[in-house]
Amino acid sequence: MAQQQSAQPAAGPSRTTLAGARIARPSGVVDGGRIIVEGGRIAGVHSRGSDRDAEWEAGGGDVVDLSGHLVVPGFVDMHVHGGGGGSFSSADPDECMTVIETHRRHGTTSMLASTVTGELGELARQAGVLAELVQQGELAGIHFEGPFISPHRCGAHQPGLLRDPDPAEVRGLVDAARGTAVMMTVAPELPGGLDSVRLLADAGVIAAIGHTDSSYDATRRAVDAGATVATHLFNAMPPLGHRAPGPVAALLEDERITVELINDGTHLHPAMLQLAFRDAGAGRVAFITDAMGAAGMSDGMYPLGPMRVEVRDGVARISEGPTAGSIAGSTLTLDRAFRRAVTVDGLTVDQAVQALSANPARLLGIGDRAGSLEAGKDADLVVLDAAYDVVGVMRRGEWVVRPRGV
Repeated sequence: MAQQQSAQPAAGPSRTTLAGARIARPSGVVDGGRIIVEGGRIAGVHSRGSDRDAEWEAGGGDVVDLSGHLVVPGFVDMHVHGGGGGSFSSADPDECMTVIETHRRHGTTSMLASTVTGELGELARQAGVLAELVQQGELAGIHFEGPFISPHRCGAHQPGLLRDPDPAEVRGLVDAARGTAVMMTVAPELPGGLDSVRLLADAGVIAAIGHTDSSYDATRRAVDAGATVATHLFNAMPPLGHRAPGPVAALLEDERITVELINDGTHLHPAMLQLAFRDAGAGRVAFITDAMGAAGMSDGMYPLGPMRVEVRDGVARISEGPTAGSIAGSTLTLDRAFRRAVTVDGLTVDQAVQALSANPARLLGIGDRAGSLEAGKDADLVVLDAAYDVVGVMRRGEWVVRPRGV
């Protein structure tokens, strides 16, 4: 019998080798490695000087020198409302694509589209448009934030449109998304709250606890009923109290919960972020933007669902009505959250990658194709310079932002 030869990948223009960079692998950051991209997927990730590295180098293809740069997995945002002057609540496909493309340029290669409280019929209409974008592969799913949240912790949601979480109405919104609803935020202490959490869990939709006035015990009951996410922990919920620990303590202590954090320097004091990492651990934190239309834009007036928001010095606040002055989401992009994590908050690159890529990808059920730089996964990656600024973004093997000289 003839000796079997080791398979050599066929050379061709579809192969790109990214060489010389520091690479954030699941096992840790390695220096001078190589990422081989073929057909929109990662064909291999190899350390410098390995036998496999030499084999792939011999196979040909384009080689991109990224010496002096860091390559991390594409960011995954599970809570984003808008950006680039656009909003997912517009139900306009072109405007929704503006949001998507804005965040992609900042490194977010997978995202949920988050809605804002509105009339049920309008939310169902929005869901129909967003479902098309999910089916086209532009979005990872839909997140309904409201209307089933507490009027006492409504934040930037219009109080007059809030509703108790009637399970039939919850089911109706899930059905309107035609299989693309991934997450819904609910205040579990409201009438119908626990039943709605159970319904969502049974339907395979993430039940998130947020915009809530829940007690410690009521929050624990909601987790037992199937809730698995804390919507922007600390924000729009009672603070920690020494006699009334409230939802924060219950959510931090339970290993079944992934906690969202808005790491923009406005929503959270750095000490609270450190508290979350110490109590929940790096494996249970997901950085989100909660971005509205001003993300990636300058100060000015912007819509947020049915409301108007004024952005000053990068901070968005409701400009009128009973919630005027309330912080209205953020103007954050996830590249800024990454940079802040490693330059201000003292996190390691590995911890930041977990919070921005691996944890949300796993939670959203796309961890088999996103969230880490491994063979067989989509070629979703971000190239950062020494200051952690984005100089390149690749999504499914295509450059969204092409590094200079490539």
